Amino acid sequence: MQNSIIEMRSISKAFPGVQALQDCSLEIKPGEVHALLGENGAGKSTLMKILTGIYQADSGEILFEGQKVKIGSVLDARALGITMIHQELNLLSNLTIAQNIFIGKEIRKNGIFLDEKAIRIKSAELLERVNLNVDPNTMVSELTVAQQQMVEIAKAVSYNSRAIIMDEPTAPLSSSEIERLFDIIRDMKKSGISVIYISHRMDEIKRICDRATILRDGQYIATVDVAETSLDDIIAAMVGRKVTFVRKKRDKSKILAEEVLRVEDLNWGSKVKNVSFSLHKGEVLGFAGLVGAGRTETARLVFGAEKPDRGSIYVKGKKVIIKTPYDAVNCGISYLSEDRKQFGLITEMSVENNITIASIPKLCKGLGYIDHGKCASEAEKYAEKLKIKTPSLRTLVKSLSGGNQQKIVVAKWLLRDTDVLIFDEPTRGIDIGAKDEICDLLVSLADMGKAVIMISSEMQEILRVCDRIIVMHEGEITGELDADTATQEDIMRLASKI
Repeated sequence: MQNSIIEMRSISKAFPGVQALQDCSLEIKPGEVHALLGENGAGKSTLMKILTGIYQADSGEILFEGQKVKIGSVLDARALGITMIHQELNLLSNLTIAQNIFIGKEIRKNGIFLDEKAIRIKSAELLERVNLNVDPNTMVSELTVAQQQMVEIAKAVSYNSRAIIMDEPTAPLSSSEIERLFDIIRDMKKSGISVIYISHRMDEIKRICDRATILRDGQYIATVDVAETSLDDIIAAMVGRKVTFVRKKRDKSKILAEEVLRVEDLNWGSKVKNVSFSLHKGEVLGFAGLVGAGRTETARLVFGAEKPDRGSIYVKGKKVIIKTPYDAVNCGISYLSEDRKQFGLITEMSVENNITIASIPKLCKGLGYIDHGKCASEAEKYAEKLKIKTPSLRTLVKSLSGGNQQKIVVAKWLLRDTDVLIFDEPTRGIDIGAKDEICDLLVSLADMGKAVIMISSEMQEILRVCDRIIVMHEGEITGELDADTATQEDIMRLASKI
């Protein structure tokens, strides 16, 4: 490879009360896929925001193709050919693909009138480059998440990008869609485009990345050759300790015969078909399957977030009618959505408010006034219990890492004291160390007598945490496995209906 296309040297950045980065460095070569790794809060996002002009470093320097540059804005970064595809896609759903790709850089006739024909032609060429066979006039609202991801890549390529930053690009994708993305990344490499790849999925790092730079607690730890470094060593460098992914040893006597939840013949169009299952006190029941298998839809039906066509739900042996999430919570059922920011948290509110919001009635004193002292003490108790890392209980949730945000959602439902906790993709978008803590937490909740449902696309985590595993395919249950004897191959066979 040639000399570096990007060098970030001794970058430091502080925010009030927090040293986000301290003497961090990053070197990117032309046409390489370079992983940027670290736990949430390690400084990855801050470093990339400095590279793309969103933040300005307190000290340090950036070189582009060997020349020192000042990146004062996103436009400065784009002018150099540096673009970023964020985890939360930034497309406008009420515009077409072509309009999204060329927004802000529209092609015009005589410098005045939009040349819509030229925009469509250029958009079609860009879509072909990312192997997306869709009409450029299609509204973005009509696209799948995977297709939107490809449009974002096409948009990044349209800036004549020399380096593209991808933040958790595979989080919403199925296995086949991930393979397609990897093919596109390989084509980018051949064209000399560099990719900075941010992901918590370690298997992907091994498959697609050439080198990896590791940050921890805002400091540079190492840059390693991915092919020559074991995953165990990479993870140990990220978290500062050895993390082992072994099945949790559980005392099966803690799984009681008492049935807490039973679902019979649940149906919802083509999304959920004749689903029946039971859940016992002290049990962790896993739901596995590929994207679109119907697992989330099943959970949302049980929680009253969607209305089934037919089916029955029993709580502790008694048939219940659940029409709304409010009904579900009153029946002792809580749901931790895979999209915690949209459905689980109010990110502009404090840690304390988020923990206590579902339990306000029991935190009131006379005449319905909220007992703020009691709210604070209860929030502090659960923050300590779940080891939530936060400067204070008054800190806004939006400033915390994904792992700590997830713990806040758990704390909210523990305070509400629900018997059934449904976790939908509980480790999505959080780092290796936090994943380990969340997996331990699910098991400890079951040991406390809670009944836990875990929906996850990570088969390794399902096998590690759960007692039984229900596998779904296209809305139907295709099998049930004992986690003590099941393998990833068993799960995939049922998930693919082979």
